[in-house]
Amino acid sequence: MLILRATQRRLRLTLQTLAVAVLLPAAVQFAHAAPAASKKSTKAASAAPAAKSAAKSRRTKTASKHPVASVSVSKPSFGSLYGLHATSDPLDLKSSVAYVLDPETQEVLFSKNAQAVLPIASITKLMTALVLTEANLPLDEMIAVTEDDVDTEKNSGSRLKVGTRLSREEMLHLALMSSENRAAHALGRTYPGGLDLFVAKMNAKARELGMVNTHYVEPTGLSSKNQSSATDLATLVAAAGQVSLIRELSTSPEYQVEVGRSELTFRNTNGLVRSPSWNIDVQKTGYIAEAGRCLVMQAQMAGRKLIMVFLDSAGKYSRIGDAERVRRWITENAPAASVTPAAPSAAKSQS
Repeated sequence: MLILRATQRRLRLTLQTLAVAVLLPAAVQFAHAAPAASKKSTKAASAAPAAKSAAKSRRTKTASKHPVASVSVSKPSFGSLYGLHATSDPLDLKSSVAYVLDPETQEVLFSKNAQAVLPIASITKLMTALVLTEANLPLDEMIAVTEDDVDTEKNSGSRLKVGTRLSREEMLHLALMSSENRAAHALGRTYPGGLDLFVAKMNAKARELGMVNTHYVEPTGLSSKNQSSATDLATLVAAAGQVSLIRELSTSPEYQVEVGRSELTFRNTNGLVRSPSWNIDVQKTGYIAEAGRCLVMQAQMAGRKLIMVFLDSAGKYSRIGDAERVRRWITENAPAASVTPAAPSAAKSQS
């Protein structure tokens, strides 16, 4: 019995020894493998943010290659809002309103939405000039640009700084030729009785001329509340064309004025006055977003004197292109039959 128990104890010891011999290397191997796995896991964990950072960097670089363009939404013109550009015409004009009149015979050669009442921008300055010249104020009187003349309506710039002093005639010259807003405003502001009376005179003159669709609120044209129709503006051009000073100053190609110690050169906003193929008696351009590009002229062509009115033209040079198309059409088809495209119902809108 004792021998059996001793044998069993030796057997248990042997089995324990064998177990230790078998399991110890595995445990040691596991002990060495665990830190390695931990290091590998740590590397993987640290690699993840790096991968994300790299991916973000790649996205950033990709995005920088294709930047999002800033979109500036321009204000639509009143003519666009009224649907006037839907009116087609045989000359494919880009102006939604066009009117061609022989002022001597009153023959209408071309008419497109001519009764539509729209903002007229700096075409306003023709009435400013007409009221001023009829007042017979001294043209050599010096006028200073003040803070009151700075545009707060459209925040437009000007080369005439506050404090600039020019004669009344020079102010009128720059207003008509270069469409200088501060010059036009200064002319109205310094009118005897003040600006309000000057604007009242502008509206009174419009009524005197029979311009029933015309209204002014200021002398520059920066306000979209200065409105008229093509037929009314043809009347204004005819009246302005009878004043020699307006004819001379509005068609001047360029003019130099001394401002402080500098001499500034101003140029005509209508490039056609510099063209030898045009014979222009009187002209005026205009632009604000609400009015589109505008142009009025009285010019000699095909052996007759004609008045052209283009309002709400789409595109920087489209009003000039329209004038060229009309002149070519008149020259090639003289004597021309009148053309009046069918107008949409929106063209009758007046505001």
